[in-house]
Amino acid sequence: MFKSLFKRAESTINLVAPLTGKVVPLNEVPDQVFSEKMMGDGVAIVPSDNAVYSPIDGVVASVFQTKHAIALRSNEGAEILIHMGLDTVNLKGEGFEIKVSDGEKVSKGKLLAYFDIKKVTDCGYEVITPIILLNDDQFEINHQSISNEVNGGTDNLLEINKK
Repeated sequence: MFKSLFKRAESTINLVAPLTGKVVPLNEVPDQVFSEKMMGDGVAIVPSDNAVYSPIDGVVASVFQTKHAIALRSNEGAEILIHMGLDTVNLKGEGFEIKVSDGEKVSKGKLLAYFDIKKVTDCGYEVITPIILLNDDQFEINHQSISNEVNGGTDNLLEINKK
């Protein structure tokens, strides 16, 4: 009985907010791919600051060539996507300054990128940033901070458990 309690606690992953801003439910993201959870469950942040931080301890799985998204893998195996803005792939890297590379180890709160929210807005794109649990067949979101203002790199955002 006690082994299962301790095992459950060990499999809990606490994600910190990758951006400073207002947390909103995924169903409020004005993009069907995210709002209907086609890529996975998660939340979104409307950023008020340009810095993007690692929400987990793990590794950079992939920095997208167009710099608008970063995929991370936690030490426990959870795969997290930070998709900076909507349709920002069209900017072809403009407005994004990436500070990490594929395969690099990261810790919670490590600076991953700068996201020029003014440039993105001026170009007519949404800055709302989905944070997606990609492998929700293996992990599940247990708790979310919704409708809160969060500080990037420090405040808790999600709690994920291994299924």
